[in-house]
Amino acid sequence: MRTAITDLFQIEHPIIQGGMHYVGFAELAAAVSNAGGLGIITGLTQKTPELLAKEIARCREMTDKPFGVNLTFLPAFTAPPYPEYIAAIREGGIKIVETAGRSPEQYMPALKAAGIKVIHKCTSVRHSLKAERIGCDAVSVDGFECGGHPGEDDVPNMILLPRAAEELKIPFVASGGMADARSLVAALAMGAAGMNMGTRFIATREAPVHDNVKKALVAATELDTRLIMRALRNTERVLMNDSVKRLLEIEREKGSKLQISDIHDEVAGAYPKIMIDGQMDAGAWSCGMVAGLIHDIPTVKELIDRIMADAERIIRGRLVGALDGGKPTSLAVA
Repeated sequence: MRTAITDLFQIEHPIIQGGMHYVGFAELAAAVSNAGGLGIITGLTQKTPELLAKEIARCREMTDKPFGVNLTFLPAFTAPPYPEYIAAIREGGIKIVETAGRSPEQYMPALKAAGIKVIHKCTSVRHSLKAERIGCDAVSVDGFECGGHPGEDDVPNMILLPRAAEELKIPFVASGGMADARSLVAALAMGAAGMNMGTRFIATREAPVHDNVKKALVAATELDTRLIMRALRNTERVLMNDSVKRLLEIEREKGSKLQISDIHDEVAGAYPKIMIDGQMDAGAWSCGMVAGLIHDIPTVKELIDRIMADAERIIRGRLVGALDGGKPTSLAVA
């Protein structure tokens, strides 16, 4: 399948693995790239630029296909040494960077000078247009369904994607709620040039996380995520667990007076305990509503091959078949 995104990033399939804290290591990025998608190493999971350089080198040993690095821009008072991280990315020969968080505008000159293509994650049309204006090559449009931070507008992808298609001139991918061929075909129909999957890629054999995490995703339904930190205007979608229950109770008690220090124990330092050690109640962790569509733990190649085969079947059978007056095929996926 050829789209503006496959052309831009020189990949076979229009599927991107988004950056995920303590998930986006070389093993997963290489597996996605080897399967024809675009794998992404999560930059700030590596605690220093030197460690990121080593992770990039490790990934190069596992794949000769294009892969990228996620760089999330945090508020200034917690800012990592971004110029050094960008230097590690440049020196590692990386030509694709997924940016997230705050606007990457300050760092665009350095990224562009290195010949790096930038795809920025946005939760609104207005932020997507800003990304276009500052020179981003593509946008990852994150709907309200997404795991992690969905922004504060609460617009789902059935509305957000067509709106993005109406306004943007640069290509964009759909992010949030993406799990299978139906997701991809729907995203293409609404104007996207591909899709970004985060939560779905955690439930794969190559994802370097504890089996308890993968089993939790298979067991979860679309009703098992919660929104936290709304009062702080830092909304995050997470999977329900005992820690999240405690956090929500604190939020109810504090109301509009909530401060980040009130919930520090439930949100700080949880990812290594969960993703590496499998302590599923150690804290809040990002998870999309798409968990309701995750029913197995395939290899990355099996997942991507299945998505592409089912997408072709849906397009040629159900959609073209309906236009030709034939009996539409089922939308069920393998």
